Amino acid sequence: MSVIVTDAGFRLAPEEVTAVTLADVAAHQGVLDLAHTDDPEAVAPYLANLTLIRVSFPAFNDGRAFTVARRLRMLGYRGELRATGPVIADQYAMARRVGFDAVEIPDELAARQPEDQWKFRADWRQHDYQSRLRA
Repeated sequence: MSVIVTDAGFRLAPEEVTAVTLADVAAHQGVLDLAHTDDPEAVAPYLANLTLIRVSFPAFNDGRAFTVARRLRMLGYRGELRATGPVIADQYAMARRVGFDAVEIPDELAARQPEDQWKFRADWRQHDYQSRLRA
């Protein structure tokens, strides 16, 4: 089981979601699972058919999935974009800034980093140093 983190806090992830990988996306509508190494350009023709894209983080110290998310948003994807894997609470603001709508974490991580730690970072727009520099 896993937990989905949003700006509002924790909620349990649905038990089963029918998802496909990049290799099968052409014949699918709905949910796509991408690896942190997949090329978002390959998904571009199918973005309109997708309601949820989950991008996996293999480890908290591997940030390539942040780039995948940003590129998907730049390609025009407007559906839900979810980071999955061992993302830590300190990375939540960055995840939101690059375009993720939510983060799906394992139960064990949710136990070590409870909801209040994630909610503390839910004001991710407030601590954006770039907007303060532009002002």
